Amino acid sequence: MAHLSGRSNGGDAKLAEDTKRTTIVEVGRLAGVSTKTVSRVFNDEPHVSDALKQRVRDAATALNYHPNVHAQALVRRRSHLIGLIYENPSPSYVVELQKGVLHRLAGESYRLVVIPVQSVDTHAGEVVGLLRSASIDGVVLAPPASDHPLVLAQLAAAGIRCARIAPTREIDTGYVTVIDDIAAAREVATHLLDLGHRRIGIIMGDPTHASSVARMTGYKQAFEAAGVTVAPGHVEPGLYTYESGLEAGRRMLARAARPTAILAQNDDMAVGAIMAAHELGLEVPGDVSVTGFDDSQVAQITWPRVTTVRQPVFEMAASATGMLIGGLEGTDATRRTDHAHQLIVRESTAPPRAPGRWRSPSR
Repeated sequence: MAHLSGRSNGGDAKLAEDTKRTTIVEVGRLAGVSTKTVSRVFNDEPHVSDALKQRVRDAATALNYHPNVHAQALVRRRSHLIGLIYENPSPSYVVELQKGVLHRLAGESYRLVVIPVQSVDTHAGEVVGLLRSASIDGVVLAPPASDHPLVLAQLAAAGIRCARIAPTREIDTGYVTVIDDIAAAREVATHLLDLGHRRIGIIMGDPTHASSVARMTGYKQAFEAAGVTVAPGHVEPGLYTYESGLEAGRRMLARAARPTAILAQNDDMAVGAIMAAHELGLEVPGDVSVTGFDDSQVAQITWPRVTTVRQPVFEMAASATGMLIGGLEGTDATRRTDHAHQLIVRESTAPPRAPGRWRSPSR
């Protein structure tokens, strides 16, 4: 294969020398300690002075030495792997979720194993088996896994610690990081009502996610406080995907008595509804206002930019991971972290047009 690599035998020998793995013996020799001491330092064993630990680590850095994670796992009987279970189909949500976990793991001895599940509701009985096969020490559960009773019961039976993002049930189980979905949904619905909208449509989220029920509860509370009734034809099913928001928006906005505003239960569906309005020749927000939920990147880069509720997914993922690490290490008794939401008002919402300026969809 020398003719492909362009290296002579001497070059191959030099490459082998350059890429040779540094050993624990060399680290010990440079630090002036035994290999046993080096091993004790990297396995976090007690009775090693801070000065000695620093000397060994400096030697390891100088030699570009990295301890074998699998060997450490065998010694400690722990894998130092943390799992992340998620289902949410929104790419923006998933990216923020993973970034939050990885941010908190920076500088820690733990590594992340990402385990996407197509449908937690359908495959709930398989989740713990996936975690066992990955030999994880603990797991961060994103919705809807964070609320699924079978998943929680099987994790408890298997003795696997979990941190739960945005659960709505059994809040005392595991480590939890929460947001008040009901209050957040009530606030964004109130925003539309305060603008003067009374014919408001709703695009629901995935029915297997508890957040969809909580957000609908918040909407209803705002409507009741304003004395407004939502027409049955103004509620459409969705799945937290752009495609489902597009289809729901098309159905809703093609009706003669279309709503003047739409509450979509996440940003992806809100953008889908905006696209449906554009297809029909309707102006956003002139003919129809649209709101989302999450404040994901898509809400910030579409036009018009989407009025939404900021759910701090990054921060929630980071704090859930931190609590899990604290539990695994026995250093942190925190079991719940509450996060605040924020209404972000942008260009996709405005007061409804005056009755004389009502426009029909283009055909």
